[in-house]
Amino acid sequence: MHDLGSLRAFVAVARTGSVSRAALQLHLTQPAVSLKLKQLQEQLGLGLFQRRPQGLALTADGMALLPAAEQALASASAFLQTAEALHNTVRGQLKIGTIVDPEFIRLGDFLRRLMARAPQLETELHHGMSGSVLGHVEAGRLDVGFYLAPPREGTGHQHPTLAHRELTHFDYHVVAPPGWESRLMDTRWEQMARLPWIVTPTDSVHHRLLGKAMASHHAVPNRVAQVDQEACMLDLVRAGVGLSLARDALAMAERQESGLCVARHVRLPCALSFIWKRERQAEPAIETALNTLEDVWTLGSY
Repeated sequence: MHDLGSLRAFVAVARTGSVSRAALQLHLTQPAVSLKLKQLQEQLGLGLFQRRPQGLALTADGMALLPAAEQALASASAFLQTAEALHNTVRGQLKIGTIVDPEFIRLGDFLRRLMARAPQLETELHHGMSGSVLGHVEAGRLDVGFYLAPPREGTGHQHPTLAHRELTHFDYHVVAPPGWESRLMDTRWEQMARLPWIVTPTDSVHHRLLGKAMASHHAVPNRVAQVDQEACMLDLVRAGVGLSLARDALAMAERQESGLCVARHVRLPCALSFIWKRERQAEPAIETALNTLEDVWTLGSY
C-alpha cells in the first residue's frame, strides 16, 4: 500500500470517532477525509467503520487493522527522519596538515572530539612543515592544516585565498649546547650570527623567524647543519653542534633536563593557527572541523 494519507485518515477517525474531528487534526476538509476512507475500504475490500449515534466506531476488521496501520505510520515516520538525518550527517574525508608534535597542537583531543561529532567523517593526516602545509592547502591537496607564523600575520598578504584562525601565542628561544653560557653573553643578533647555527628549510617557521630577526640587523647565520625535524635539531644542539630555535616549553624542558643554554631576553613571538581556503569554509567537513577546533581551544583539557 502506497497511500499513507489513507492510513492517516483511518487512524485519525478511529482515534477521534469523527470525520470532522479527524479533518481538523489532519488539516483536511471533511470530504477529503471521507474520500480517503472510502478508497481505503474499497482497496482492502473490508468495512472498517460502522455508524453509531455517538459517531463512527471500528468494525471487528477495523479493530484488527488499527495496530498494523499505526505501526506502518510509525515506520514511515522513522524512515523519513532517518533520511532527513542523512542530509545533516557529515561524511567523506578530511585531509589535515599537521606540524610539530601532536601534543602541542592538541591533535588527539581535536580528533577525538571530531570523531564524536562526525563519526562518518574519515580523517587523513599529513605531517610536514608550516610552509608545505600552507602550499598544500592553497593547492587543494589538503583541506585544512595547522600553521605557524608571527602573531597577527596569519597566512600573509601573498595568500589572499586562505583564511586562518589563531589558536594560541608562544615564543621561540635561542638554545645552545651545554656549557655555552659564555658564548651567549652577547645576545645581539649580529654577534650571535657568527656562532654555528643549525638551521631549517625555507618551509619551516624557524627559517622565517630567524631570517627576519637577523635581516633586521643585517646579519646572516653561520650555517653548519640543516635539519627538517625538531627532534633531530635538539639532538644536534645537545651534541654541541651549534645553536637553534626552540619553542618556549621545549627550551625550558631541555634546559632543565639536558642542561642546554637559553639566550636571555631573546624571544621571537609566534602564533599557532588553523588554515583553510575561504571559498570552502561552508563545506560541512571544514565547518565541523572549525567548530570542533573552537571547542578544543576554548574548552580544552589543558
